[in-house]
Amino acid sequence: MDKQPGRLWVVATPIGNLDDVTARAQAVLRDADLICAEDTRHSAPLLARLGVATRTVALHEHNERDEAQRLVARLQAGERIALISDAGTPLVSDPGFRLVRAAREAGIAVSPVPGACAAIAALSVAGLPSDRFVFEGFLPAKSGARRERLGELAGDARTLVFYESSHRIAESLADMAAVFGATRPAVVARELTKLYETVLDGPLGELVERVNGDANQQRGEFVVLVAGRPEEEDGKLAEGRRVFALLREELPPARAAKLAAAITGAPRKALYEA
Repeated sequence: MDKQPGRLWVVATPIGNLDDVTARAQAVLRDADLICAEDTRHSAPLLARLGVATRTVALHEHNERDEAQRLVARLQAGERIALISDAGTPLVSDPGFRLVRAAREAGIAVSPVPGACAAIAALSVAGLPSDRFVFEGFLPAKSGARRERLGELAGDARTLVFYESSHRIAESLADMAAVFGATRPAVVARELTKLYETVLDGPLGELVERVNGDANQQRGEFVVLVAGRPEEEDGKLAEGRRVFALLREELPPARAAKLAAAITGAPRKALYEA
């Protein structure tokens, strides 16, 4: 009789506090024939603490395309493979979707083992509307491209969720304040579940000042959440802010506000003050 196909398990791991790993995740990792890890050196301490001796292989953005079919062949031969990332839920701004897609296309069962996710953890404590939200992951590294992307989101009424790194957090917040307006409510969640966890809330302009004024608030891993476009903010103003942010890259504020107002019909004074 032919051997039955294996199963691919997508396993969430802690985002900081190692006690957040679930009993089911531990069992799946122990019973797997192979663990695919984003960085095997990074995952080794967690697996050792859990008493998991399963062999690991690296699966990251640079080799996933080539490795996916080889791993699918192993699954078709009956092996049980677990996929983990450096922290949190795999595929959420992390590698893995190519393997999952290849496995599903091959008829392999793919099962989630839920657990920690920084975006959802931050949303749960932010105090911003959570009935509708959009996860944007990491914004572009350069300010021009970053402001352009933020401009595309300026009119979105859903809560916006971003990941950001320590060396770009201050610049990204400044760009958000410029594009969305300094009064837009936001939350900066830093080092969630870790020793130095902080969750700051307030208008974007205030958060820019707080982060710039405290070097400790520029260290660690960040989730930034921004309230969606207020109901009272009309479409012209949202579009005006988007155009103003783009023009401001090349022109003085007054000139950029005047042109943005002429292009969109938004109030020039409101654009300039923002």
